[in-house]
Amino acid sequence: MSDEPEVPNLDPQSLRIAAANALIRRRRTIKPKDMSDKPVEPIQLATILENANWAPTHGMTEPWRFFIFSGEGRERLGNFCQSLYSKITPETEVRADKFEKLGAQPMMAPIVIAVGMKRQDIEKIPEIEEIEAVACAVQNMHLTASAMGMAAFWSTPPISYTDEMRAWLGLEDPRDKCLGFFYLGWPKEEEWPEGTRGDVSDKIVQVPS
Repeated sequence: MSDEPEVPNLDPQSLRIAAANALIRRRRTIKPKDMSDKPVEPIQLATILENANWAPTHGMTEPWRFFIFSGEGRERLGNFCQSLYSKITPETEVRADKFEKLGAQPMMAPIVIAVGMKRQDIEKIPEIEEIEAVACAVQNMHLTASAMGMAAFWSTPPISYTDEMRAWLGLEDPRDKCLGFFYLGWPKEEEWPEGTRGDVSDKIVQVPS
């Protein structure tokens, strides 16, 4: 008689649900300061972006746009973020720590992806739904990165939403938007960080039938 524990015979649906639960609940925000200098391989980046491309999209507008910064491109991004911050921030409100962080943070991650939203020309789909679609694409990226054991962080500093940032990225239509930066790399620590959430029942309202 075997001492091995009995493995339940799960049906395919149960296996898929278990895999989805594990992946979604594994996702973590790991900031650039906690990323190593290990490079992101092209096939890994391609997989992450391809999964982003399968996000839900009303009217099949596929409004997500991604601008990849690596190598010296990260320094260009950091320099522009600093100059833009100095330009749009009243002199009395400029903070040296924020200025420094905008320049240093892109250099801490092997890959920085500026996330854009391309507005539909005919504007049939409401703008909020296009923004929601891009957010879903970013979630797909984050889940894929977590499945690979990679560190990821979606950052949305105020400079992200400016016309200057939009135009610098090459989003020419004033209706287009930059929706922040997705930092991608590998965690310095081997141990995957713990996560917490409040009780979901506190966020549910049962509407009477």
